Amino acid sequence: MSAKIRLYVDHPLGAGQSIPLEKEQAHYLFGVMRQRLGGAVALFNGRDGEWQAEVTEAGKRGGTLTCVTQSKPLQMPPDLWLIFAPIKKARTDFIVEKAAEMGAARILPVGTEYTNSERIRQDRLQAHAVEAAEQCGGTYVPEVCDLQKLSQLLDHWPAERQLMFCDEAEVGQRLFLDIAQGSAGPEGGRETPALGGGTGADRSAGEPVGKLSLQPWAILIGPEGGFSDKERKRLHAMAQAHVVSLGPRILRADTAAVAAMTLWQQTLGDW
Repeated sequence: MSAKIRLYVDHPLGAGQSIPLEKEQAHYLFGVMRQRLGGAVALFNGRDGEWQAEVTEAGKRGGTLTCVTQSKPLQMPPDLWLIFAPIKKARTDFIVEKAAEMGAARILPVGTEYTNSERIRQDRLQAHAVEAAEQCGGTYVPEVCDLQKLSQLLDHWPAERQLMFCDEAEVGQRLFLDIAQGSAGPEGGRETPALGGGTGADRSAGEPVGKLSLQPWAILIGPEGGFSDKERKRLHAMAQAHVVSLGPRILRADTAAVAAMTLWQQTLGDW
């Protein structure tokens, strides 16, 4: 029977492996959750899958868990980055939590010309990603990067990574989602359905991207003040950019992040 309590640990996991508990973890397990010797806890570290473990030592300031059997292999998410401009603290926390729950592989806060918040606490946001993975049953924890300027990120943009650019200036345009299955490929596989929108300056929002095989992707969500004309022009000119609208209404940044990830996951992801 699987344990009801899941805990992230920064230690290797394997059969017979002993896991020392930090003071905060011991307090949570033994003080809050009332675990005792012999109790069951599910462990994951973002690398070795999920393991069922037994409490073998319990104390007020520490304890030890021993791995018994693997209950889940490591389940990697799609190679998807979520790029967003930080907003108010609680809403930034929300974006990070939902990105971790919904399957982002990496979370990148960026500063834009109209970004309202110019500082983040990367360690605190990383902790939110860990908590989200604990709650949703995930075995992978996305990396939350330090804040960087959008312009610097674009300066070193990987040539193979596609970009879903959610442009609020395109509000009211229909987002094109080509969900038709591609023809059978090698070994019976199928092409990945395409996410619609415009690519670079050659297409406007609403035009189909066409069939795309599975590639690294990123989603870009703007700040509360939107993108500047300079930023928008640069993004529209990128060969990897697929410009999309998220519907007839302008969404808050945190709502837009969830909407965009939902659309991407249903079309190109693992949903």
